[in-house]
Amino acid sequence: MATLSVPLQHWTSSPAAFTPRLNHSAASTLSHYHFGLIRCSCGVNHGPKSAQSLPNVFFKELGSVACGILAVWAVTAVSPVIAANQRLPPLSKDPNRCERAFVGNTIGQANGVYDVPLDLRLCDYTNDKSNLKGKSLAAALMSDAKFDGADMSEVVMSKAYAVGASFKGTDFSNAVLDRVNFGNANMQGAVFKNTVLSGSTFSGAQLQDVNFEDTIIGYIDLQKLCVNDTINEEGRANLGCR
Repeated sequence: MATLSVPLQHWTSSPAAFTPRLNHSAASTLSHYHFGLIRCSCGVNHGPKSAQSLPNVFFKELGSVACGILAVWAVTAVSPVIAANQRLPPLSKDPNRCERAFVGNTIGQANGVYDVPLDLRLCDYTNDKSNLKGKSLAAALMSDAKFDGADMSEVVMSKAYAVGASFKGTDFSNAVLDRVNFGNANMQGAVFKNTVLSGSTFSGAQLQDVNFEDTIIGYIDLQKLCVNDTINEEGRANLGCR
């Protein structure tokens, strides 16, 4: 019997994600994580007598592989990424939730992992020149927040949800804006100099006079970005839009 437990961390409807860990023992049996929510048990049938000469470890490995495939499917099916038709969680009741951006998320910067979600919705950081610079805002909820004129250089915003937020004149120089949803955001005059924009989306965003100098972006993401007709000629030239 090959047994697999898949640890699914607690999550709300936020743009966070995680990578499951599969711990193989010497007997090819996957260790049990007691906080896991999905358990897969794969019975191993050693087959007819003609096949019994094969080493038992072969069948154990086969069972582990089968369970692994099923586990990957299960994790993919419940990946906690906010979809277009998915509701956001209720607004946090933490009275200091806006100030938490000044500390940021100290774990899982690239993967958007967090212990407590950063709920910055409706917060106002207009012209903040010191408190946000270099912070990790991974997986932060930023809908309808204001960052106009703020210095957000060197921030990490992996998998942040910034639909409808305002970033007019915001400085994102040298920042990592990986897989951020900027749908319908106002980003007029924002600075993306030497900024990573891999996987980020800008559907319906206002991008007039945005500085895209030395922006780091993948080809497919670039093609999607160039469709936005609010980008001026200089911005299109910096991006290499055709």
